[in-house]
Amino acid sequence: MSTAAVVKEAVKETLIGSDEHAAAGQAQPTAQTKARFTRYAVRDPDTGDLFLGPDQFVDAVAPPHEDYHKIQREQYSILFSVADRANKGKVTLSDWTYFENLLEKPDAEYEIAFRLFDVERLGTVKYDDFRRLYELNKGPDSIPFDWDCQWAKLYIGSKTKRHNLDYQQFSQMLRGLQGERIRQAFQLFDKDGDGFIEPEDFERIIMETSKHKLSDHLLENLNTLCNISQGSKVSYANVRAFQNMIKEMDLVELIIRKACDKSQDGKITRTEFLNQAAKVTRFSLFTPMEADILFHFASVGNPSGRLGLEDFAKVLDPTWRNRHVAEAKLLPRAVQTKGQQFAHQAGESAYNFVLGSLSGAFGAFMVYPIDLVKTRMQNQRGASPGSRLYDNSIDCFRKVIRNEGFRGLYSGVLPQLVGVAPEKAIKLTVNDLVRGAFTDKQGDIKLMHEIIAGGTAGGCQVVFTNPLEIVKIRLQVQGEVAKSVEGAPKRSAMWIVRNLGLVGLYKGASACLLRDVPFSAIYFPTYSHLKKDLFGESQTKKLGVLQLLTAGAIAGMPAAYLTTPCDVIKTRLQVEARKGDTQYTGLRHAAKTIWKEEGFKAFFKGGPARIFRSSPQFGFTLAAYELLQGVLPYPGQKAEKMHQGVADVLSMVQDRVGGESPYTRSRNALKILLDIDEHFGRVKLDANAAGWKALPTWIKNPPKTA
Repeated sequence: MSTAAVVKEAVKETLIGSDEHAAAGQAQPTAQTKARFTRYAVRDPDTGDLFLGPDQFVDAVAPPHEDYHKIQREQYSILFSVADRANKGKVTLSDWTYFENLLEKPDAEYEIAFRLFDVERLGTVKYDDFRRLYELNKGPDSIPFDWDCQWAKLYIGSKTKRHNLDYQQFSQMLRGLQGERIRQAFQLFDKDGDGFIEPEDFERIIMETSKHKLSDHLLENLNTLCNISQGSKVSYANVRAFQNMIKEMDLVELIIRKACDKSQDGKITRTEFLNQAAKVTRFSLFTPMEADILFHFASVGNPSGRLGLEDFAKVLDPTWRNRHVAEAKLLPRAVQTKGQQFAHQAGESAYNFVLGSLSGAFGAFMVYPIDLVKTRMQNQRGASPGSRLYDNSIDCFRKVIRNEGFRGLYSGVLPQLVGVAPEKAIKLTVNDLVRGAFTDKQGDIKLMHEIIAGGTAGGCQVVFTNPLEIVKIRLQVQGEVAKSVEGAPKRSAMWIVRNLGLVGLYKGASACLLRDVPFSAIYFPTYSHLKKDLFGESQTKKLGVLQLLTAGAIAGMPAAYLTTPCDVIKTRLQVEARKGDTQYTGLRHAAKTIWKEEGFKAFFKGGPARIFRSSPQFGFTLAAYELLQGVLPYPGQKAEKMHQGVADVLSMVQDRVGGESPYTRSRNALKILLDIDEHFGRVKLDANAAGWKALPTWIKNPPKTA
């Protein structure tokens, strides 16, 4: 049939519809069925009729471009005998229509297996036929199976009382066959009879019985199952728990999806999984060991204890493939995935930067009056009480309100808000990046690396900090200059920037660097350990706002007070000197002069105000940062919670096809046959003469094709 004719019939059926009842009764092929048949069919040279030989049939149900790294393409040929109802070695259009209708049945997997072993087409499976086909298709090195065991006798009877199996009996036997194969294999490898086998033996058992149903991630990490217990061997309980878990993959997915939907961050712990399982199932279906096994394999490479859908997809999704096994045909998609990953990382960095900016501005605004008092106290010169303008921080606060009003407490707040946003964003982002680089796979980081991360963050922020500080300080002190100097002009932030120039904006940068590096090196490690050690933060416990504020405030106290001397020197260098005041030429000169003229105590001027400013500021900043992450999650994280199933989670490399294709349905039908033996359907080129005689006619004498 030509392509034009196929398209014409498809359009006709789409426009006027079709009689489904008539089609069901007479097995009338649809336009799509005809199109799939004629695409691969060849013409009989004698009759001129179209038909599918074994090779054409495999092409129709297993296109060459699909993924066959678990189920070999030649294994689909075993389905040919099911479609070839007349055993003529040919599949006609009516046979193909029958086969596609069979695939659409809800129990297609079991019915196809039954029809394969029902050699005489009488509606029953004989033990001799089943055993012969099994022996022909099993692998030469497969783990042996005893068909005279007590389990088999319960289904097929003893040697002297064998009976045929109808469809219901046969399908029920297949249902339990895999479990019995695993039990016998375990006993075979348990040579000592102590109930334990080596991890390599367990790996072989699963590779021979369940390889076609599991993801590459699971298969590559099978030998790590012994890690869930203290010993180095695998017990029978481990094996049975593993089998139970993989048998209930669909239910496991449902439970995980529901539990993740209820979680605020889209991730769950082992306890949350078991709690949700108890709610979904009528009985406690999953044991603690089964949950341990699930979380063990899902957490390989990410041992955090709190996992999301992407982690479970590696276990639950059989099409999940590791990057290094991606085939050449998938490389363009792999390259695209890398580009998407780069874009995702760039977007996440921008997201963190924006949140850091908003959080920094909020924290700075909340404590700005304290910062103004601190600056004026540090700029106050003279050791004698009579030469001081302010007696203490409280006196300074009162005089600012009395002389300049409440708005005076916020003199210079605008450049502070503009500059503090990128300053705090850089600090928070750099700290996270450096900590992430030093953190190992278990999520641990050494104290020295924490200090380095904090110090690096403090050093990077000076690029924004110094210009911000010098403009802010000069705006903060001009209020008191206006009261002490008659006719002193009030300068704007832009005038100060133009007057200082680019070089002037970085005056006192060395002192700023000397202050910010140790401050962050002290602050960030202290904050992290307070959250973890004092308040008990973990992957399963989120801290509240009050706990975050308290941790930030406590961490800021030693960091702020111990770096006060550097802050005093920085303030003196950056403030515009008044007439009669000492002009400082540099960091060392300022330190010597302050020591000589005002004594050691002068280095800690404004220390209490600095504590009351820095502690709550960073508390507000970090609390706001972490709260914003929860209220405004990154779009990718939000999308993860909206997934309708693990199959929707983005895998590293996967190549899905529509559920309506014959390939997908045939693959699902073939999986039940592979439960019998993983080599089922592979043509044996080295079979002996007796073996070839026992094979079906279509294999012994394949028809000639035009």
